[in-house]
Amino acid sequence: MNLPFTEDTVIFGLLALCLGFVFYTSSIKKGFWKKFYAVIPTVLMCYLLPSILASTGIIDEKGSQTYYIASRYLLPAALILMTLSIDLKAIANLGSKALIMFLTGTIGIIIGGPLAILIVSIFSPETVGGAGFDAVWRGLATIAGSWIGGGANQAAMLEVFQFNQEKYGGMVLIDIVVANIWMAIILLGVGKTKKIDAWFKADTSSIEELKAKVSEHTAKIARVTSLHDFMMLLLFAFAGVGLAHFFGHHIAGFLESNFEIIRNKEKALSSLGSKFLWMVVVATVFGIGLSFTKAKNYEGAGASKIGGVFIYILVATIGMKMNLSTVFENPGLILIGLIWITIHALLLILVAKLIKAPFFFLAVGSQANVGGAASAPVVAAEFHPSLTSVGILLAVFGYVVGTGGAYLCALLMEVAASM
Repeated sequence: MNLPFTEDTVIFGLLALCLGFVFYTSSIKKGFWKKFYAVIPTVLMCYLLPSILASTGIIDEKGSQTYYIASRYLLPAALILMTLSIDLKAIANLGSKALIMFLTGTIGIIIGGPLAILIVSIFSPETVGGAGFDAVWRGLATIAGSWIGGGANQAAMLEVFQFNQEKYGGMVLIDIVVANIWMAIILLGVGKTKKIDAWFKADTSSIEELKAKVSEHTAKIARVTSLHDFMMLLLFAFAGVGLAHFFGHHIAGFLESNFEIIRNKEKALSSLGSKFLWMVVVATVFGIGLSFTKAKNYEGAGASKIGGVFIYILVATIGMKMNLSTVFENPGLILIGLIWITIHALLLILVAKLIKAPFFFLAVGSQANVGGAASAPVVAAEFHPSLTSVGILLAVFGYVVGTGGAYLCALLMEVAASM
């Protein structure tokens, strides 16, 4: 047996084994496993086990296409299936706190970068130094792009500030490691939502109303799923994925071809040229459109459950990308990232406490920034499938403000690095 495994067929089989193991053990309602999952959320284990496989050298994900397939095919399919029974009016009734928490998360990233540089420069100035295109602040600007928007915004910051690409891999590592550590903490918090909401003195009535309304509708239309139902869900999901890719590519191409402000990577609106962004938008719009038709009743055939399967596959591929053995390869830069995300977290907690926002808004508002469209729906769905659309909408908004916010953060980090 030759390790690490590099073939996607084998890697996907191991990821399926991880997911199956987690769901089997989490279904055991007595003894060790009951106590274990009372502390560690199921979704966190689905994320950690693949990362252990990567960290121990059992699998090598560098050439793997599993994340690409999960994010480009299964993610939009999941978005369609999980928004198919959406209630837009109920989401509107959630109020302004979701947007406030999202913007708080954005501000936390913008000010967190320069503050982290200032703190680390006190005892390790060489860590935040560098000259010309090797300057650390230039590399950190790409992380700001990723943490406010996503991959497109990250690429835009690399283009704008021309960081030395030979060192860019180290910044990607910080991005993945720190963002996933924070996501793990949020997922731990999901299991303690009631206690956190009680501490925030949050009014969760609108969230509970939405969850109850969707659950009531699902119960009313529930039925024994037939082959016909599965084939119709296949139609909705993957015909929608095809449309999302088709229109997403053409919309992005049209905007880049006709608008200099989008074609120019130095402009704040350049992220609107992202094919991934428009793919997510079109898939979401398609799912919402179905919610106004009789297709909404296919929620009773398990639409959101199938979407949940796709989401968990995505979770496993995200976890696989984090090699735990590399966490301390660049301790100084990792420290900057940890301080940065801590400032982001503390600001979110402070504002949530002040406005009495539910933990759901904190978690999804943060992930809509730091994780983007790949992880915000994952976190939202962990609270309840009916809340997935909130994560999607905020993540899309993150793409819009990502480049401008990251650009401002980069300028502040340049000032901080020169002090």
